[in-house]
Amino acid sequence: MTTESSQRDDARSLFSVPTPIKQLFDRFPVLTYAANDLPQRAPRKRNAHTLYVFATEKGVVDGAPSYNPGCLKWQAYLKFSGIAFQLVSSNNHASPSGALPFLLPSVTEGSKPPPPIPSGKLQRWSMTNSPAAIEEPGDLRYEAYLSLLDHRIRRAWLYTLYLSPNSTTLAEPLYILPTSTNPFVRLSTAHTLRTAAQTELHKHSAIMNADDLFTQAEEAFAALETLLGNETWFFGAAQPGLFDASVFAYTHLLLDEGLGRGWVDTRLCDAVRTRGSLVSHRERILSSYFSTAKST
Repeated sequence: MTTESSQRDDARSLFSVPTPIKQLFDRFPVLTYAANDLPQRAPRKRNAHTLYVFATEKGVVDGAPSYNPGCLKWQAYLKFSGIAFQLVSSNNHASPSGALPFLLPSVTEGSKPPPPIPSGKLQRWSMTNSPAAIEEPGDLRYEAYLSLLDHRIRRAWLYTLYLSPNSTTLAEPLYILPTSTNPFVRLSTAHTLRTAAQTELHKHSAIMNADDLFTQAEEAFAALETLLGNETWFFGAAQPGLFDASVFAYTHLLLDEGLGRGWVDTRLCDAVRTRGSLVSHRERILSSYFSTAKST
């Protein structure tokens, strides 16, 4: 039940855009510019692979998982591939492709720096540069189950992060406040993120129904739980692969009680907590590949 106090808090949220300003944004939408060159602080002497992700500065120092599922997926996959890399906290504006993550490969002395590797090419790059390349399973069900993550679970994630009460406790501290101290820049960023989430969700359905989104996500997690069963890794693989990284990217964040300022709407989190195999899968990856990360 929503209290009067929480309603006041919601009203003060950066996501509660005053009507006159919303009308201004609708009339003159925020422009999306072409991809930038590499940021000025990008290392010039690149003696180590560098992965640019959404992360806090403390998280980078501590080696913690990224708070963004798209970044965490590739952060985990590089670890699975045995590729050593360093993290840099960044944002989409710093990416040559306009989106995180991207990787700057290391450079040997005297050689020409290779171009940045966008996320869409990270798997192929990893297989070429890994000491033990990961072979993905040839299971015919692979793409069908992957679509559950890319569609049903992702849609519920977008809603719960940007359009539910979690927007003030998660999206605001993680994605809005770090962008600038200027309140108008923060307001613009909040409006852009909220609008982008709504646009993405409306691609699936003209009517946005939160209950339907959560129900579909719950069914997807149930299917993934059944698929994993008593196996250590998905599809009975001997080691974790890209699919495991894709699942972990969501399950870890949904089970992370210390994320941002905490979860308010926990419906999506609860859909994972009740799946013992998925919880164990997340714990295996944390203990095996993020054991040196300090608690945040």
